[in-house]
Amino acid sequence: MNDVDLGAAALYFNRELSFLEFNQRVLEQAKDPSVPLLERVKFLCISCSNLDEFFEIRVAGLKELAEAGATRGGPDGIGVAEQLRAISARSRRLVEEQYALLNESLTPALAREGIEFITPDNWTREQARWLEEYFAREVEPVLSPLALDPARPFPKILNKSLNFAVIVEGKDDFGRDSGLAVVQAPRSLPRIIRLPDFLGGGSFVFLGTIVDAFVSQLFEGMRVRGCYQFRVTRNSDLYVEPEEADDLLAAVEGELASRRYGDAVRLETAHDCPRDILDVLLGQFSLTETELYRVPGPVNLNRLMAVYDLVGRPDLKYPAFAPSVPERLRTPADPFAALRDGDVLLHHPFESFAPVVDFIRHAAADPSVLAIKQTLYRAGSDSSIVQALCDAALAGKDVTVIIELQARFDEEANIDIATKLQEAGAHVMYGVVGYKTHAKLVLVVRREERGLRRYCHLGTGNYHARTARAYTDYGLLTADEAIGEDIHQIFLQLTGLTRKPSLHKLLHAPFTLQSVLLEKIEREIDNAGAGRPARVIAKLNALTEPKMIRALYRASQANVDVDLIVRGVCCLRPGLAGVSEHIEVRSIVGRFLEHSRVYYFENGGEPEVFCGSADWMDRNLYRRIEVAFPVEDPAFRRRVIEELELYLHDDTEGWRLGADGRYQRPSGRAGGCAQTRLLQQYAGRPSGGDA
Repeated sequence: MNDVDLGAAALYFNRELSFLEFNQRVLEQAKDPSVPLLERVKFLCISCSNLDEFFEIRVAGLKELAEAGATRGGPDGIGVAEQLRAISARSRRLVEEQYALLNESLTPALAREGIEFITPDNWTREQARWLEEYFAREVEPVLSPLALDPARPFPKILNKSLNFAVIVEGKDDFGRDSGLAVVQAPRSLPRIIRLPDFLGGGSFVFLGTIVDAFVSQLFEGMRVRGCYQFRVTRNSDLYVEPEEADDLLAAVEGELASRRYGDAVRLETAHDCPRDILDVLLGQFSLTETELYRVPGPVNLNRLMAVYDLVGRPDLKYPAFAPSVPERLRTPADPFAALRDGDVLLHHPFESFAPVVDFIRHAAADPSVLAIKQTLYRAGSDSSIVQALCDAALAGKDVTVIIELQARFDEEANIDIATKLQEAGAHVMYGVVGYKTHAKLVLVVRREERGLRRYCHLGTGNYHARTARAYTDYGLLTADEAIGEDIHQIFLQLTGLTRKPSLHKLLHAPFTLQSVLLEKIEREIDNAGAGRPARVIAKLNALTEPKMIRALYRASQANVDVDLIVRGVCCLRPGLAGVSEHIEVRSIVGRFLEHSRVYYFENGGEPEVFCGSADWMDRNLYRRIEVAFPVEDPAFRRRVIEELELYLHDDTEGWRLGADGRYQRPSGRAGGCAQTRLLQQYAGRPSGGDA
């Protein structure tokens, strides 16, 4: 069977439809009654936010291809037009499930807990009076109703903003006939308002409900016949032409200004919006019926996320936990001394991110530290790490920061960070035009008695303290000389003009990462043929790159056991006779976002483990600066392998992908949740996390 064409379209799932199946798994968490109620609301919001971004980027990209006349699709062979039709049908079913879940399950369940979304149908007289006063005081002064006539064309509609199409009758004082007006809700207004305690502290009302109830006050002397919410999703992909980016910062800033008004890709409206209004809106945004979504509820469901923070009900959320700290880092008077004694491997969020922050802060304050170099992809506002880098620069240290200006939807925040660092005197660079710098690296150069010594941090996740509490990631703190030299060479390449560095231990995209991974898979194939132990485990966010998939197919044909833990998109089709019957694909969707990338190779009984920032996708392997690092300490390597096995045996939050493209829960779920077990294990370690 080894003569099977491993490039045949039938062996690949469609990337876009695979993403929608991932989003379905997120929605299933919102449906699960064993998940705390407010966490279910949060999962519903995440599924809506995911869908927004999917339309803004992926669907927008397909529409651009279709408009350019492209017909061919990806490895799965599905053409562009066919993909758009399939996406529309699948997305529509997903949206229907989202609103059915909200209206039929979550809203009643919240009401039973005293958390109620009130409407004019059930407002008390006191509530109605307070809301009318709120409208007059807080809402009406910032609204600008825009009547449509030849002198007042249809207004520009901001991406994903809340808007209202209002039908009015009568004549105003200028004698103008009524018709259609548009009311835009400024983003400064909260979308969910909590009523004061004396009116029912657990009662909430949507901004859209308030505007709909009192919109007639904006049209004095006119009759309002109807008010209908609508929302437009636009192409939000940001692209800078490498040949034209003489000043990358200015180019990105210019693109950001136009992103808010990119081409429309989706229209959401109230389900009862009249046909003639729908036709006006579709025509205005150059959309077709297949791009229209009529919804029985607010058009911006992801705004429900505010309720999670507004409601102080810990009994309706996941139990709080305190991340552990490895014993050697609990008293960080001198983290450099701790690293001279050996590496430290951290597993967030089960272990605290604080040691990473403390490492950088200590480096900033230590007079023996001469230089700090770091990559930043996402850091968040008010980042203590960014502040430490500023402090280091102000103290006269040589601080170099590679900031990725094109980190999607974090571009503005990263521009602000770049400005702050530059004002402090740091050297700020933006990587290599055409290649996103996605590697997670810190290099500290310190003068010691025996000369200069390097201390490093390498991670699978961003230097973002908030997401480090919600994402699973590995981070390595080390004083290993070879790794320090490798990182030094990578920074020389990023900041200067050098040839591809020759690295000792790190794998480096777009240069050596894929080729070495392919070599290691081939070694497993050879070992299996020679009767030696052979196995591959890969934990990824996504698997789409055809060469990697074909290599895994060849491994399966050679009887290598391949276990894949792929959280999101997976284009590999497992369980096919003669091709992939030795491959199993699992997806974990739970309390924490599975974000760590881990690559395991059995290596004939001498296992190798790498952790890194790269998924097995075209963009990560070819168009990004990525780094994967080896886990060489035997105890740490053993721990990572044991944790991979926990994920492989998760029968609570794990899903198994079938050859038909469907994900199924394992039968006989016995409550074996990998994330829960890891929380328990790290909390219970006497050493607080040391292996």
